[in-house]
Amino acid sequence: MKTSLNRPSDAVLAARIARHYYLDGWSKTDIADALGISRFRVARLLEAARACGMVRIEIGLPAGGLNVSLSAELCSAYGLKHAFVFDYPDANEPMLRNRLGDAAAQVLMDVVEPTDVLGMAWSRSLGRLAAAVTRFPPCPVVQLTGAVPPPDGDDLLHLVRSVARVGGGTAHVYYAPMLLPDAKAAETIRRQPDVAAARALFASVTIAVLSIGAWGPGQSTLYDAITARERDTLTKRGVHVEIAGTFYDRSARPVTTPLDDRLIVAPAAALERIPTVLAVVYGTAKADAAAATLRSGLVNGLVTHTSLAKALL
Repeated sequence: MKTSLNRPSDAVLAARIARHYYLDGWSKTDIADALGISRFRVARLLEAARACGMVRIEIGLPAGGLNVSLSAELCSAYGLKHAFVFDYPDANEPMLRNRLGDAAAQVLMDVVEPTDVLGMAWSRSLGRLAAAVTRFPPCPVVQLTGAVPPPDGDDLLHLVRSVARVGGGTAHVYYAPMLLPDAKAAETIRRQPDVAAARALFASVTIAVLSIGAWGPGQSTLYDAITARERDTLTKRGVHVEIAGTFYDRSARPVTTPLDDRLIVAPAAALERIPTVLAVVYGTAKADAAAATLRSGLVNGLVTHTSLAKALL
């Protein structure tokens, strides 16, 4: 039975309920308990508030707006599960990076469910994500890689902990650099209890958020963190793409490198088993690397901006 708001008392009550529900984030049960009414009456008054125009719902998108057409085109072109293209200008790279971090937060809040296990890797484009997450399901959040450049792990740990804290889920984090001086040191780190515990959860991750790096200066955090000699070695091995510390060629096939035994990362095989891998990518210089990755199926979700989306199409 529908409820009307003809009576002033009902109209005022509906306004109070709508404010608590839509602005304060209260649940219907919390509102019912606070106001001494039934949950069903709360639901009916919310429905009436929307029906009469007291409450008008608009889809809240980050500044710049979602380009629905390009998003749908990318999904069709690459067979993606998710694609979100935002009309952000790319003249100011730091601003673009921050805006995409905000956008990624909106996307995660939309797609992650309480039954998921979220895996997170560090990238420049995710730096703003933690501050932009305002609500989140109480799911576990797992650190997928060590920090880069070593030894500062504050940013990555803060990212994982902050997202988990918003939803009340468990943060599975550890203090470790992504790249160690030698294989023996890396193996010692992997045996540490907190690192081993997080790595044991890789098989349970259902959604991962990371970035796609092109193998070149300023296009990959790991490229910028290693020596020129190491870069040349990996280039000669055919490395074209770097994703969360794993290396791929121009067809997005895994490449074995001398760095592999020194890295604290989720291996390529573990990334391939994750049902939803969402990449946040900016800059048209990464178009070839991103296209190869999307065609391979390794990544099936994308958050990006207009100019890169057009380059991919």
